[in-house]
Amino acid sequence: MADTTKHAERTAAKLAKQIQAFARKHGGAEGQLAYIGQAGTRIVLVGADGGWGDLVAPNQEIAQGAAEKAGLTLHESFDGEFAAKVRTGPYEWSRMAGIQLGGPSDK
Repeated sequence: MADTTKHAERTAAKLAKQIQAFARKHGGAEGQLAYIGQAGTRIVLVGADGGWGDLVAPNQEIAQGAAEKAGLTLHESFDGEFAAKVRTGPYEWSRMAGIQLGGPSDK
């Protein structure tokens, strides 16, 4: 049991360092935790400059611990003012449009 706890703490610390690196690169960051089933919990990051990214933690507890260690402000959901902070470029728009509008396919 102690090994499992130590492993979870190491994983949370590693994720926290990645969150902090993202925040430094983007002038600060906010986040949201999203359960993604057996894959774990996605930590969605939005930088002060509108840059965005994500990390995946093995579970909600580790994701929450990583966010706390990193000092990340968390939002309940990814909508409204928080979602409006995301800045996308031509690449993201072409990926979202996909084949329908001549964007790149997933192949």
